Amino acid sequence: MRTTQLIAASLVLLSLPITAGQAQDFLKPLENFVEGLTQGAAPKPAPVTKPAPQAATKPQGPPPLPRPRPDFSETNEGEALLETAAPKDEEAEPTPKAAPETSDIEPVTTKPQPERPTEPERIYQTACPALLSGKVIGEMMEPIADGICGERSPLSVTALVLNGRQVAVSSAIVTNCAMAGALVDWASQVDAYATAALDSGLDSINTGTSFVCRNRNGGDERFISEHGFANAVDITGFTLADGRNIALPGNWLPASGAEGKLLRQAHGAACGLFTTVLGPEANAEHRDHLHLDLGCHGRTCTAQICE
Repeated sequence: MRTTQLIAASLVLLSLPITAGQAQDFLKPLENFVEGLTQGAAPKPAPVTKPAPQAATKPQGPPPLPRPRPDFSETNEGEALLETAAPKDEEAEPTPKAAPETSDIEPVTTKPQPERPTEPERIYQTACPALLSGKVIGEMMEPIADGICGERSPLSVTALVLNGRQVAVSSAIVTNCAMAGALVDWASQVDAYATAALDSGLDSINTGTSFVCRNRNGGDERFISEHGFANAVDITGFTLADGRNIALPGNWLPASGAEGKLLRQAHGAACGLFTTVLGPEANAEHRDHLHLDLGCHGRTCTAQICE
């Protein structure tokens, strides 16, 4: 059939008014096609596959009738049935944990660092001018905290420098800086009087109570004594350079005696430097010593008690 079509196409081309060159251009592809047909077999048509016959289905019977719906109008059985009929969520199985991966790489170990020494807590205290200038012989103590009592910058005083001489105290006293400076000024006046009136200066000052946390007069009053703040010192007497011992209460009387005059002069000089001075004539608690302190009296802390 294809050969017939080629022959017909060739005849048509020969009948057309074309040049010989044009006819050769048209006929050349046809000649190549015919040559291909003569050398090889014509392509076979693709086989047609028939569909496989379907299996015959068996005839099915009539569909089943629906089940009657239960009546739940009067009882709660329907709710129970619905609950039992409802599918429960299946519990999800726990996912097994993956085993830790082992590694051949050894962990990097760091050398333990040496612990730094803990620095002691810094203590903020106030320097004492009387101690720095050398008027007071002693040393700074650690802060005192005894309940409501205490002092941040206490001093342990062992001697006073009076009129160019060092005069010891019979026992070290614990006091604050203000009291230490006032003691130097007061004792200097007492030493000058003893030198002039008794021809012998002070060799030592006999001291009693200094710091102790207690109420005033050792009673049950609601006020803490100035002793509880290292702000008070008790003086029991003096020892002169010639060895004489002038003490309370034995030498308080007679008032006209040399020893009595020294003790009264010491009491009077204290009233000009301390805010509280209590002696043998104040009350029974002070019959054997002079109590000196720098407690606050009055709204401006300038009032003085001298008894």
